[in-house]
Amino acid sequence: MAEMTIKKRPKNLDLTTIRLPLPGKVSILHRVSGVGLFLCLPLLLWLFGASVASPEGFAGVKAIAGMFLVKVILAGLIWAFMHHFCAGIRFLLLDLHVGIEKEAANKSAGMVLAVSLPLTAILVWGILL
Repeated sequence: MAEMTIKKRPKNLDLTTIRLPLPGKVSILHRVSGVGLFLCLPLLLWLFGASVASPEGFAGVKAIAGMFLVKVILAGLIWAFMHHFCAGIRFLLLDLHVGIEKEAANKSAGMVLAVSLPLTAILVWGILL
């Protein structure tokens, strides 16, 4: 019986030394933003339900939303939504084989950040401040 030779594959398990390209970073942020939105959904539904239940509930939610820490959390959720939305459109286009070349993928990943970050700033400025 012939003996199989096992190739030693290089392993780099040090995550601090791995240089991920921009499309990879956008993909990871897409997943992180989706998880954040999913985990905060019960809180957002509770706040919405309390705000429409009564005038007193609305005043309570308004007081809670006025706290600095809550504003920071809501700003993070606005970013998560905007990034997830923009990256989702990018991934839908990639599924349709639009922009799958390396240069086009890098440009579309940059566009996700170039669009989602200003939109986040505009919404945070308009809603929370």
